[in-house]
Amino acid sequence: MALIQINHQETLLDRNLTKLKEFVFLDFADVPHLQWFLFALFLIIYIIILMCNGTICLLTKLDPALQSPMYFFLANFSFLEICYVSVTLPRMLMNLATQRRRIVLVACATQMYFFFLFGCAECLLLAVMAYDRYVAICNPLHYPLVMSHRMCIQLVTGSWTAAMPFQIGQTYQIFSLPFCGPNKINHFFCDIPPILKLACGDIFLNEIVEFIGAALYGMVPFLLILGSYSKIIFTILKLPSATSRAKAFSTCSSHLMAVVLFFGTAIISYIRPKSSHAGGTDKMLSLFYTILTPMFNPMIYTLRNKDVLMALRKVLCK
Repeated sequence: MALIQINHQETLLDRNLTKLKEFVFLDFADVPHLQWFLFALFLIIYIIILMCNGTICLLTKLDPALQSPMYFFLANFSFLEICYVSVTLPRMLMNLATQRRRIVLVACATQMYFFFLFGCAECLLLAVMAYDRYVAICNPLHYPLVMSHRMCIQLVTGSWTAAMPFQIGQTYQIFSLPFCGPNKINHFFCDIPPILKLACGDIFLNEIVEFIGAALYGMVPFLLILGSYSKIIFTILKLPSATSRAKAFSTCSSHLMAVVLFFGTAIISYIRPKSSHAGGTDKMLSLFYTILTPMFNPMIYTLRNKDVLMALRKVLCK
């Protein structure tokens, strides 16, 4: 009799561990009266992101003055921003419009994989752009040789693909965990911390892997950027005239602002202590680096760049 009860309990446990086939986003369900306002707001933001980043991609292809490595990297960065935002925003818009916030595990895993793949690619590409400015300002005579078209393609390809093996392994590891309920994600996309909170098994190894990923694809590029800009600033300060110093710094200021916006919130989100992970705070920080930063970046690069503004005027006047 005791053996039958034990077998029955094991069967129930197995069912509990395998019954969870989908998650439910809580996103902005706590403000039901603002659902359509939020839908309209995020739809406008998404359209702005697509139009502004798409315009930069188009301008760098059409205007001969923008056929340099710096603008080649900028065009790739703008296209990457479109991909990055398109992983989360369309799904969030659908959830707000239909009020059906369910997502199956396979779709959740796919969203997580591409979100972090594109996020890591952004970090690496920002580091590549910092290196480009370092060579242009600190070694201008060697710039055409170092930043050849072949080298630019290799750097961009490496930025897009370097995180693929790690993200495949991390995503597989997370979704191999048993999920036995509850199935509510206090977020608007399948981010790692809220998903791990729903796991029934031991997540210590997953947290270690998450930290390694954040350090490898977040902190290392950030430190490389800091190193590049420390050399750049040192070189600029040695220039003889104030005009040449201002001109040199103007080529870096836009990129530096984009770095601060993206890395600032992303590092706070993924490297701060686990005890400080509150659902509302995580969502606000995530909104900033997943939606607002991609919206601001094209404005930063265009409004502070005379070449891009000139190319835009040429296109508009035709």
